[in-house]
Amino acid sequence: MRSQPGLGALIVLEGAEGVGKTTQLRLLADRMRLAGIPHSRVREPGGSPVGDDIRRLLLDPSMSIVPRAEALLFMASRAQLVDTVIRPAIARGEFVLADRFFLATYAYQIAGRGLGAEGVVAANDFATGGLTPGMTLLLDLPDGEGLGRIAARGEHDRIEQSGDAFHARVARAYRDFAAPAWQAAHPECGPVALVDARGAEDAVADRIWGELTLRWPQTFRLVPESYL
Repeated sequence: MRSQPGLGALIVLEGAEGVGKTTQLRLLADRMRLAGIPHSRVREPGGSPVGDDIRRLLLDPSMSIVPRAEALLFMASRAQLVDTVIRPAIARGEFVLADRFFLATYAYQIAGRGLGAEGVVAANDFATGGLTPGMTLLLDLPDGEGLGRIAARGEHDRIEQSGDAFHARVARAYRDFAAPAWQAAHPECGPVALVDARGAEDAVADRIWGELTLRWPQTFRLVPESYL
């Protein structure tokens, strides 16, 4: 699996709690490995030593963090991740697969916490240095289904404990992001596709691969034989 300078891009998997992002990111990475497509994986918050420390702070249920501080902590983690991990990988010709990126801030901090959009968007642009994802895939489940999966896990982190009304606002925001009018008004987000996350894991993985094939047909058009 050789890197190809000039090929790389950022691919983001997004969605509300319990939609299966982490599982699908792993399946996508497995499929790309079998197809010989150079890639690396990151997660938000985290993905770097600095970011991992911030992640522990943000998700600690014992911490009381006000919304503005929460947003800025996410931005700090993102800035470190972009400059030390994502941009270098893209420069090497890798596809970077991210478990969340800045649409999560739009959903969780603007829609969920009620922060002003103008300040958050400006701070995000500063944190990313203007980096635009090559593709964002929004995994979507019917209302309540994702939270049901979270409830079945038992222990919950600080953000998962934010309440049903908060998570409903987040889920609605993610669906709004897939609308053509919203995307036209937010070119910094790059192409966004809504993916039905219901059904078997492999079926969802096929839908994701299909969206990536539409975006990069020369790279993703061939499905590895192991998946036929």
